[in-house]
This record gives sequence, structure tokens and C-alpha cells, in this order.
Amino acid sequence: MFWKFATTSNIDTLLEKEDITLQELMDDDDVLQECKGQHTKLIEFLGKVEVMEDLVSYIITEPAEDTDDTVKYKYPNVACELLTSDVPQLNDILGDTESLREKLFSFLDHEPTLNPLLASFFSKVVGILLTRKPEPTLDYIKSRPDFLGTVLKHLGTSAIMDLLLRLVTCVEAVDLRAQVLSWLNEKNLVERLISLIDPSQDEDFHCNSAQSLCDIIRLSREHMYTLQESAQDDPLLNTLERKETVQLLLKHMFDGGISESVTINGISVLLALLEIRRPAPFGFPEMAPELTQLDVERLACGVSKTLHGLSDRLPDFHSLLENPPKKDVMSCTFGDLNPPLGNTRLHVGKLLSAILITNTHNINVQLSELQIFNALLDLFFAYEYNNFLHTQVVQCIQTVLGNAVTVTTHTSHSSITLSKQNVVNDEIIKKHLFEDCRLIQRILDAWEDNRVHETEAGGHRKGNMGHLTLITNQILENIEKGSNADRIRQFIEGMPEEDQGRWQKFVSEPLAEMNEKNSRELGGHNPMHFSSDDDGETDYRDIPFTSSSAQQFGFTDGDFAEQEEPVGIDRFNKINSLDFEIKADIQSANEDLFEKVVKTRIPNFGADSDDDDV
Repeated sequence: MFWKFATTSNIDTLLEKEDITLQELMDDDDVLQECKGQHTKLIEFLGKVEVMEDLVSYIITEPAEDTDDTVKYKYPNVACELLTSDVPQLNDILGDTESLREKLFSFLDHEPTLNPLLASFFSKVVGILLTRKPEPTLDYIKSRPDFLGTVLKHLGTSAIMDLLLRLVTCVEAVDLRAQVLSWLNEKNLVERLISLIDPSQDEDFHCNSAQSLCDIIRLSREHMYTLQESAQDDPLLNTLERKETVQLLLKHMFDGGISESVTINGISVLLALLEIRRPAPFGFPEMAPELTQLDVERLACGVSKTLHGLSDRLPDFHSLLENPPKKDVMSCTFGDLNPPLGNTRLHVGKLLSAILITNTHNINVQLSELQIFNALLDLFFAYEYNNFLHTQVVQCIQTVLGNAVTVTTHTSHSSITLSKQNVVNDEIIKKHLFEDCRLIQRILDAWEDNRVHETEAGGHRKGNMGHLTLITNQILENIEKGSNADRIRQFIEGMPEEDQGRWQKFVSEPLAEMNEKNSRELGGHNPMHFSSDDDGETDYRDIPFTSSSAQQFGFTDGDFAEQEEPVGIDRFNKINSLDFEIKADIQSANEDLFEKVVKTRIPNFGADSDDDDV
């Protein structure tokens, strides 16, 4: 009975027509499913060179402007799905036919800006060719005059950025991948991408070029993490980690004038180079994979070269904190920001946080001489509602408080045992934080200022007090059990007696009170714990249930016996006394409505059905 209602594909019927057209097939809803299922007749039809040319034409040709928007990209989309359905016969024809490759890659000959949707179709088709037919596809790409320049001309289109990444990632064979990376490096891919992060280029080029470089860094390092000792040298990664490459990037960021887009995207590349942890699965930051000793050595080498290239430009980054790109006044609910903090200064804060984590002696000395923490703390208190900035400042301070006393040179990439003089020099960043910046005194002044502000008419708690509390607790935690506990105590004991008294009173009274409030469980208890009712229930779970146990709950053995007559009818007297009256006319109307719906929606399976149908 049930198979009488199964739908059958219309593809066979269409293919029997002598004058069948490609559009007729593409109009059928089952064409993609049948293609992926490798329908023999359909594959034979699609595998014709003239049909493949039509499919390629759909994904590289701009639809007519007067086409209805509802179907404007229908055929290009279906054509792309057919070409990327990973059918071996279609892959072979597309990858081995010279005319089809020429037609496909002619899409890049269009003038910018490319249609972003068609560009995504093109990138997807090239991706399947690089995966399934890598050798002929790469040979063709290398044979095209200045293929890389043609691609970079369209890098403002995000789908072309994806195409560039597919060149790096889609080739799986080890030898072939090495050849591709060497060829891309010989064509100066890294340097040409960096040249696009320049004020003379559009912001789309800044963003996509920086994203391409970041992806190359992360994917290349992840490839080495996976293969460990068997990993081959990655020429693109080696080029990116060179001191000269970092200096080239910084030259484009600063020498051609300050541009917020260039600065932000340039810093994103530097942050990728300075990344010293393996990326964690999305949403699970605590599950980041551990680094092996080989991974640490490779990272130390690359990060050290990056820092060497950065060191001469640290004054330029400090200048950005003091004199960022001009921005208009921003109106907020708490008043006007003139000027706003801006994305530039926020990203400089992120970069400084990453630099401080490396705990490099020469860098620490430079940052102290530049009074970098004074600039950060000034911004922290000036923009009291910018929690993004507060987070970066807290991370910078936390890093300095917890960093061990080590020296990492740019050339040896290793820690050196310190002499007494070296220890004094290495602690210059801590001295800068506690003595030059007067961190403790500024915390005390800010807390008192907040207290006064709260007592004023209409006053309220300032927005940075939560992060200020966090900084204070970090100081106390490091004094109690940190590796720099003795040195931090010395800084505090070196303060004027008045400030020491204020600090002790602050820690023992308002801070302790605040920490006690913050540690209270909302509602008085942790909702993750079992409630008292649940705890009471557990009291009975472990009690042996004997024959007499039922009597303790008011039952007898007879209550559970099987009997022919209903048992315990009296128990339901209360239920019987309830009024569940349903009016007859309402019930009848509901039944009539139900039967009417059934008759209209469900066919009659009465006398017409044979026994064989069951």
C-alpha cells in the first residue's frame, strides 16, 4: 500500500527527450541528488564537452540585469553544485580538457570588482580541481602569465582570498604541496600581500590581505604541529617569520601615513606571528592542545625574529597611544567621547599584551623607557566604560606580575641564567609599573574617587571598578604565592608610610568587603547543587527495601496483589467527586469537525485496496 505514494524521479523521462536542454534538467528539483548518486544517463549527458562548457559559462557570466531576482542566480548556483558534486567522470573532463580550463580561468580576466557570488562559485570549482586533479590544474596555473598578480588584483573580493588559501591547503600530496609552496614563495606571495596593506589601497585589500597572511601562518604552523619531526620546511612561513619581512610590514604601516585600517590589519598579522599557543577548538578555550618541545623550539625561533623586527618600531606604537588617527566625537548614553578611544589604540593594547607575554629583556627595557604603562593606565582611567581596553590593560599587568625572571635574546632563542646585575635590569618593567607609574597609589586614588562619586547626587559606581578590583586581587595573589612575591613586597614597602597605611586599610576593609560580596552565591546557594528536597530523596535510595518496608509508607502486601476484581476503589472517591463534565453539544461539534478534516486530507483506503497491498 505504502509504495503507491512514493515519488519517482523525472530525470529519466527528461533524458528520453531528443531535444532536452540543460536548463530543463537544471529546473528539475532532483538533478543534484541524481548527479551525486551518479545516475548513468545523467552523467553521460553532463559529461559532454559542450554541456560542460555551458555549465562553466553559467558560473563565470554575469546574469542579465533585467532577470528576475528570484531566478537570477538559480542556474549559476545549480551549475556550481553540479560541477562540485565530486563525480569522478565530471572531474576528469573538467580537469583534463584544455578548453574548459581556459574558459573557467578566463573569469579572472574581468576587470575589478568581480561579482562576489560568481567569484564564490568560481573559487569552489577551482577548489575541487585542486583537490581531485591537482597536477594538471597546477601545471596550468603555473603556465598562465602572472597568475598570482591576476589573483591579487581581485583580492578585494573575499572569494578570491579563499581561492588563494585553497592553493595552500587543497593540495594533499606531500611532494606536490612542497612544490606549490616553493612556487608561491618564488613568486613573492608574502611580500606582495604585505604591499597591499598600505594606505594607498582600499580597506577591502587591507582586510583580505591581512587575513590571508594570518591564515597562512596558522595553517602552516598547525601542519608542523601535526607532522612533528616529519614536517618539511615551509618556505612561506619561513619568509613570514623573517626579521626583514616584519620590518617591511611595519614600513607600510607607518612610513606612508597613519591609516586606522592599515594599522589594525597590520597588527593582526603581528599578533598571528606572536601567537605562542595552539588554537583551541571553537568555544572550548581550555582545551587548547599542548605543545611539544619541538613545537616550543620552532615557535621560539619565529617569535624571536618577529620581536627583533618589532623592536625598532616600538616608539611608533607608543606614539599611536598618545596621538591616534583623528576621530569624530562619539555620543554615548553617559555623555560625549571626544575623542573616542578608537580601534587603533585598542589593537595597540592587544599587541603590547602579546609582546609582554614573551618576557624578552631587551623589549622590557624599551617599553620601560617609553613609559608604556603610564600611557596604558592613563587610557584605563580616561575611558572608564571601555571594558575591551580594560581587559587588555589587566592582561598586561597580570603578565608583568607573573613573569619569571628570565632573559630571552633575539639570537639564541633561549633563557639565560642571570647574574645579579641582569636580575636588576630584567625587573625594570616591574619597577616601571610600581614606581614610575605608581600603580598602588593610582588604585587607591581611583577607589577613593569612586567612593566620592557614588555619594554624590545621582552618583553611581564607575565602569572600570570591576577590572580595578581584579588588578588589586592579582597583586595580592602574587604577593601570597607568586614567583615575584618578595620583589612586589619590596615595592610596596618602599612606598611612603602614608601610602602603605592607606594600602593596608584598603585591603582589609573596602576590598575585603567587595570580595565578600562578589563571592556570595546568588540567591544564597549554588543552583548546581542538589536542593534540600533532592538531598532528602537520596536518604531513601540506599535503604534496603524489605517486605516490611511498604508498611512504613502506609501500604500492605495486598495492595500490590493481582485480583480479578478492581482493588482499592475507595481510594478514588476523591477523583470521582470531581466534575469533569463535557457538554454533549460541544463534544459532538468537535467530532464532526475532526471527521471533516480526516475526509479531506486522507484518501479512502476502503474497498478499492486489494489484500496484496497490505
